[in-house]
Order: sequence, then C-alpha cells, then structure tokens
Amino acid sequence: MITNNLLLKLKDRTSENITKTRIMLLSMEGKIEYLRTIKVEIDVRHGASSYDMILITQFASMEDFDAYLVHPVHVEVAKFIGTVLETGAAVCYES
Repeated sequence: MITNNLLLKLKDRTSENITKTRIMLLSMEGKIEYLRTIKVEIDVRHGASSYDMILITQFASMEDFDAYLVHPVHVEVAKFIGTVLETGAAVCYES
C-alpha cells in the first residue's frame, strides 16, 4: 500500500476558502479507480507555521499512484489547487 500525504497552505486562509478547497479535493472520491481512500483534515491550530489542511490518499501500488497523478479528474482538481495554493509539502511512503 502507498500512502501520500499532502500539506496545503492556501493564499486565502479564510474558513470559506478552506472549506471550498476541501470540497474540491474530496470531489475525487469514487471517480478515480486507483484511489483507494481519500481523507482531508483541516488544521485547528492556525499557527504561523501551520498548514491549512492535509490530504491523505492511499493506493495499492506506486503504479496506481502514478496513474492517479495523470488521471483527468485529478488533473482538473490539481489545476484548481494551483490557483489557491501558497505552498505545499508532500510525503509518500509504503504503508
């Protein structure tokens, strides 16, 4: 199993924008056959070094993760994320 964690810090850190982004990320659920699980958690600390949310996704293999990255549904969501993202960080590991 492959788990990918993506931390997102948004340009506009209002609760409305964070909610909109969360909904957009979760819209991939059930639409990408390679995506086994998806979870989006919102930061409750709101510190200067905090990220706004974490996207946690799981895949059966690295091949499935690679296929997810180029899937049309993911590509559209990634385009949106590119417009709202200030900075991000990722960790991908075997789980």
